[in-house]
Amino acid sequence: MVSLAFMNLLRTIQGQLRLPAAAPAIEDPAEVRRLYRYWRLRVMYSMTTGYALYYLLRKNLSMAAKSIIDEFGFTNTQWGLLLSTATIVYAVSKFLSGIIGDRTNPRYLMAGGLLLSALVNVGFGFGAGLVAFVALWALNNLFQGAGSPPCFRLLTHWFSPKEIGRAWGVWNASHQVGGAMIAVGAGYLVTYYGWRAAFWVPAALCAAGSAWLFNRLTDSPESLGLPAVEVFREGAAPVPAVAREDSFWGIFREHILTNPWVWIVSFANFFIYIVRIGVLDWAPKYLVEAKGFTLNDAGVSLSVFEIAGIFGAYAAGWISDKLDGRRGPVSVFFMLLLLVAVGLMFFVPAGQRLTMAALFGALGFFVYGPQMLVAVAAADFATKAASSSAVGLTGLLGYLGASVCGVGTGLLVDAFGWNGAIGLYAASALIGCALLALTWSQTAVKARGARA
Repeated sequence: MVSLAFMNLLRTIQGQLRLPAAAPAIEDPAEVRRLYRYWRLRVMYSMTTGYALYYLLRKNLSMAAKSIIDEFGFTNTQWGLLLSTATIVYAVSKFLSGIIGDRTNPRYLMAGGLLLSALVNVGFGFGAGLVAFVALWALNNLFQGAGSPPCFRLLTHWFSPKEIGRAWGVWNASHQVGGAMIAVGAGYLVTYYGWRAAFWVPAALCAAGSAWLFNRLTDSPESLGLPAVEVFREGAAPVPAVAREDSFWGIFREHILTNPWVWIVSFANFFIYIVRIGVLDWAPKYLVEAKGFTLNDAGVSLSVFEIAGIFGAYAAGWISDKLDGRRGPVSVFFMLLLLVAVGLMFFVPAGQRLTMAALFGALGFFVYGPQMLVAVAAADFATKAASSSAVGLTGLLGYLGASVCGVGTGLLVDAFGWNGAIGLYAASALIGCALLALTWSQTAVKARGARA
């Protein structure tokens, strides 16, 4: 009897997670316009706020890192091992969640992942050794992987190919908003209440945020009786989405495995993430040890990095939309300037707080532009049918790069000092730029036309 009840419960949960069926079509054009305006705004602010909350439960670690390392006597290499383990788990989780995201109602996947991550953060605050920290942070990153794939599905279903660069740029601000909030907030909590508070307070906030997110999100326009976004915005034929009965292998082979452009931007993301995650995870420690900052000053500089990234991502999306979806040239331009900004880190003397804050602003502006465009390009190249899976692949490669960055930065700092780590970031920016240059002539229109 108990087993039967348990099986029925599992079937109920599985049914709830599936994509909702299309609702009866709404025929009134005025009502269609009204509902599209309402839901596009609601979807955008909900998923942007929701993903910002995810960051409160992931990037709190970088602000607490020095206090944890000092209290337990970890080496940089040991701490880098923790970061690399977690990012490998996150990479796999993001890829698998991307596949699930093409077939799952976004509200369940995104809200559920946030709640589970909050519970693990509570446990991390009670941690008392390297093994416990590694295991709990890996588990946290397993649940963190559920955050962005629902957003990829919502973006490609609610915004047309000719506007998705700008829409993605607006949503991408969630990275920086959440990162800036936790940089300042966790810096304050660690300074005045100890490092454990930097995990418990965000966990309480995000547990409540999970319930709000569940209430706010929806699925595709078709599930509400609205026409596909291509029809509504451009009068074009709708791009087919993944059907429930389609096999994973058939979708993966057609839209990803045999698609060289998705692989190119994914490998480029490997190197972009070495720079981006290197700054996010190691900047507070770097600024305190190498540049004479206080932890609060380091938090302010990191928040400048995040805030500047908001404008960088939106600018990159807007420019690429104006270039008929040519993400390649914009990405290459940004990556070249990122390389310059990384190189300047060698020359700023200790104590130059304003100069370093300005440099961190440049780093944020130029790294978040191509980081966002990689995801948009992957969605373009794979079409709406497999957009979440394709962006999941870019995330897999990106966070494999982040895992290399974690232990690699620790080893280089222990062996050569902080200049060794900066050299790694500069080389990564150069290689990423070269890979993105291969996509120079590709456009969203070409990609969708060829594979729709």
